[in-house]
Amino acid sequence: MPSLTAVVVTHDSAERLPACLGALAAEHVRALVVDNASRDGSVAVARAAGAEVVENTRNEGYGRANNIGVAAAIRAERVLILNPDVVLQPGAVGALLAAARAYPDAGLLAPRLVEPDGRVFFQPRSLLSPYLANPKGRRALPEGDVCAPFLSGACLMVRRDLFLALGGFDPNIFLFYEDDDLCRRMTDAGYALVHVEAAQALHGRGCSCAPEPGQVFRRRWHQAWSRAYVCAKYSLSDPSPGMLAINLPKAALTGLVLRRGRFERYAGSAAGAIAALRGRSAIAREGLLPVGVEGP
Repeated sequence: MPSLTAVVVTHDSAERLPACLGALAAEHVRALVVDNASRDGSVAVARAAGAEVVENTRNEGYGRANNIGVAAAIRAERVLILNPDVVLQPGAVGALLAAARAYPDAGLLAPRLVEPDGRVFFQPRSLLSPYLANPKGRRALPEGDVCAPFLSGACLMVRRDLFLALGGFDPNIFLFYEDDDLCRRMTDAGYALVHVEAAQALHGRGCSCAPEPGQVFRRRWHQAWSRAYVCAKYSLSDPSPGMLAINLPKAALTGLVLRRGRFERYAGSAAGAIAALRGRSAIAREGLLPVGVEGP
């Protein structure tokens, strides 16, 4: 499919890549892997599978790396953004392309995501869609194609020119809520978010990269920070004081009883909330420069 390129961002994803790239090859989709400084042979695995590879010297984060990949996919009319732990099922790409033709006002299209335990991921609301008539998020799985308030960044199809025109994923976000933000900007621009029921993909959910020390703390830091950032961006109430009030006592308690796993969760959330309140940048925390700023 010469007009479609899949962009797959990797970071220590060698174990998951073969199934992901094999499924893309079976669907005749060109793959472009953007590697975020992996240490486990992800680049070699991607090249062995026939993918084009862009190697980042540092971990640029999910959204920024996808922006790099979409910009590099110069032959593509459409791009399929997907995590390395997503495995497309036979016919999924054809169903997504058929839906794109059937729904010309669709800005983003996503498949039916099936998680390891068999549950279907479908989020009936978004933090950034408070105007919807389902404020409590009552969950009812779709029985066909539907417009949705949110589509997961784990697997999205979008016109390349539209993605670039909207600025791609917000480069100030290192991790988390970059898909909520893109969905909000897409709907604000007048485009629909379409769940395509006939397209199915298996999603490992949280298995895109290998575990590493401090990973839980880091992820929870970014989750708390990014939530505060997008709320400020759309003039929503700041969740940081509440997150701090909930997580700081829990961090202190779990630290005292030496519950390391839970301590990292609560301490990471509290630290991210504090950073947001102090105006600290997530990009600066990771030692990255703002987009467009050159290093020494």
